[in-house]
Amino acid sequence: MATPIRIPAWQRPHWRPGGEKIYLHFYVFGHFENVRVPSAPYGSDGLPRGIEVTNHHHATLRQWDGYPLRGELGRLFKDEAPDAYRAAVDAPQVMILRGAIDDQGDIGYLRDTLGVIAGLLDIGGVAVLDPQIVTLFDAETWRRHYLVRDGAPIRNHLLILCDDEEDGDGHWVRTRGMRKFGRPDISLRHVPDGQTDRAGMLCERLAEMQALGASFQDGQPLQADGMDGFVAKLGGNEDEAPFYNTFVEFRWPA
Repeated sequence: MATPIRIPAWQRPHWRPGGEKIYLHFYVFGHFENVRVPSAPYGSDGLPRGIEVTNHHHATLRQWDGYPLRGELGRLFKDEAPDAYRAAVDAPQVMILRGAIDDQGDIGYLRDTLGVIAGLLDIGGVAVLDPQIVTLFDAETWRRHYLVRDGAPIRNHLLILCDDEEDGDGHWVRTRGMRKFGRPDISLRHVPDGQTDRAGMLCERLAEMQALGASFQDGQPLQADGMDGFVAKLGGNEDEAPFYNTFVEFRWPA
């Protein structure tokens, strides 16, 4: 085990209550020793109230309808992270960390939860699945991604996607993972050809504003990246694909 890095609990300087719950959900695959999880060296006092951990025999979990390593999702992980996929599939146990907590003005809850995951990796964890960003990590990749001195950047907690619009009018750039911060995901529609990198950076900045506590109102105009004409449109809910979260959407100005 490398020397643990204490994960900071940074403040949210733009924070006002957003009215939505923060939701966290992780799977940790491994063969765990029957000892206390050593989360304190990572700055964590244990899981925050409202986030629970359950221990499952992997063979039992495979029978679950929502088992995440089979079907299309399993094939995605096998293709994109074959080493992590094999380690996860072969693991005899699965710890599931999941729960919802009230919106709050600092990120102590995330620091504490990530500290527990880091501790689980120290006592036998071999892979971590973050379903909110559809990413499976082997243990060392997870450590490099999140155990960063002064804290991993907000971008590391999110997924930014880009697809063609169904009507052929440009591209759709969007985030996944903002439920970790109790905020809507960001959606930029009808991004013109040649502007997707610019849109990706804007998407990241808007997501960071929200992670630091900002909220957008329905119909709110926004000047961004030297452009006028962005207007916020709120929609979605936690049961609705593709975000499984609320979202704030902006159409790219003509």
